[in-house]
Amino acid sequence: MAIKLSKKIMRQIGRTNATFGLIEEGDKILVGLSGGKDSLTMIHAMMEQQRRAPFSFEIIAVTVTYGMGEDLTRLSAHCEEFGIPHRIYETNTYEIAEEKIRQNSSFCSFFSRMRRGALYSAAIEYGCNKVALGHHLDDAAESFFMNFIYNGHMRALAPKYKAGNGLIVIRPLIQLRERQLAACALENDMPTIGDEACPSMRFDVKMPHARASMKTMLFEMEQKYPDLFVSINSAFGHISDDTFFDPSRFNL
Repeated sequence: MAIKLSKKIMRQIGRTNATFGLIEEGDKILVGLSGGKDSLTMIHAMMEQQRRAPFSFEIIAVTVTYGMGEDLTRLSAHCEEFGIPHRIYETNTYEIAEEKIRQNSSFCSFFSRMRRGALYSAAIEYGCNKVALGHHLDDAAESFFMNFIYNGHMRALAPKYKAGNGLIVIRPLIQLRERQLAACALENDMPTIGDEACPSMRFDVKMPHARASMKTMLFEMEQKYPDLFVSINSAFGHISDDTFFDPSRFNL
């Protein structure tokens, strides 16, 4: 049975790609496949884009392990069933974390950095020029308000940027809502991997609250202002940076 991707999802991904030039002729793209709802929907959408595009590009899905004996049998079988090129990239992140995590309370940030570094290493090893990550509009909004409230910094998630090692990082789902991706995964009975695979669950540390607080705040705001995320998406593309408190940006 084929995966059903809604017209809304494919239309928005197409618009995002056209606006930001995410996928181009001759690209070889490593797609980070964690096995969650976001990355599974992303790989299927990019496979569909590959079939539709008037130019050629390559895709390889890569799942990074933490060295915890993860069981990726169902994920691998799913990729084989749908003809998705898939590699498993082994790391010893969990072993490293056992030594580092005691001094590092921000364990989510630690694992995120390690996973991103592994994806970059895999991309270089497999000859890729781009890395696709599965962040969506909810992630971008949460990151913006986390930086705004906790760090005093105006910062979100770019649809496309160049990493320090020269790789181009793209976010094909960045203008889609999380609920759209969850609905797609549910409708297609995708073999999603949940929080039980998160290595931080094995550490006796306090769970981070910042992102959860942002989710709750945005949920409550959206109940009051139903077009909130439409406005956020628009605002991220309409920035009057000369109106803020940075003298170097004043239009004088």
